[in-house]
Amino acid sequence: MTTDRQRLNCEFQLLRYVPSPVRDEFVHVGVLLRAHGATQSNEPDTELRFTRDWRRVRCLDPDADTSVLEGMETELRNRLRHDPDGKMMRILDEALSLNVQMTSPKAYLAESLPAGIEELMRIYVDPPKRDRLPRLSGRAAIHSAMRREFEHVGVWDLLRKRIPASDYTRPGDPLRLDAGYRPNGVIRMFHAVSLEPGLDLAKVLAYSAAGLREGVERVEKASLELTAIIEPAAKLGATDDDPDRLAMYRFGVESMEENQIRVLTTADMSRVAETARRELHV
Repeated sequence: MTTDRQRLNCEFQLLRYVPSPVRDEFVHVGVLLRAHGATQSNEPDTELRFTRDWRRVRCLDPDADTSVLEGMETELRNRLRHDPDGKMMRILDEALSLNVQMTSPKAYLAESLPAGIEELMRIYVDPPKRDRLPRLSGRAAIHSAMRREFEHVGVWDLLRKRIPASDYTRPGDPLRLDAGYRPNGVIRMFHAVSLEPGLDLAKVLAYSAAGLREGVERVEKASLELTAIIEPAAKLGATDDDPDRLAMYRFGVESMEENQIRVLTTADMSRVAETARRELHV
């Protein structure tokens, strides 16, 4: 049994999403945990974790841009990792937005930083199982699967996220690609495209592909490999038992492939992530 004497002396702060500064409403979205004194060799002294379940945020604020919040986690983690002077509050003040606030530090005894962050997330951030809403579906489920596999191999923080298509097409283009990286003379971009609600998302990406490719060649002097990640056909009931749904699914896939978009399913993500790990030398 672990005693308090064996535990790490830490402090934690909660990050919370506040949609309006004049209304006393917020949702906890993350935890920052810091250890005082030495940790085990080669271990960091800070852990940062944001939620992976944004449904409470969306219930409080349907217009919340959760992809920006995800990007904030990546920015914070990178800046904390490369902060040799330990000027924690300066980094946090610069990185946090008006809608994301941090509570005052509180003391905490942890068996280890990873165990501590898990416990604090469970207590303060993640909803109890009885409160959980139905499973993610559509584009949100695909994006979650993409992120999970990239995180599993340790490259998520190295990827560029929410890439504006307007950087390569023209001003006003609202499309943002979910993730990408550049291993050598090629830029790989990945975008979650759900065929569950229909073919609109597939058509938008297919329409945009040629302009994106030309723009990447012009701006980056590199070729573009654009990959759409979709649901497996069986998950949508697109089988021989439902020929209309199967025909629609195939039409969506073929529309993208005809525009030189590589189409993979969430079942392929572990292989995609492993390729990224090798190319990014992680």
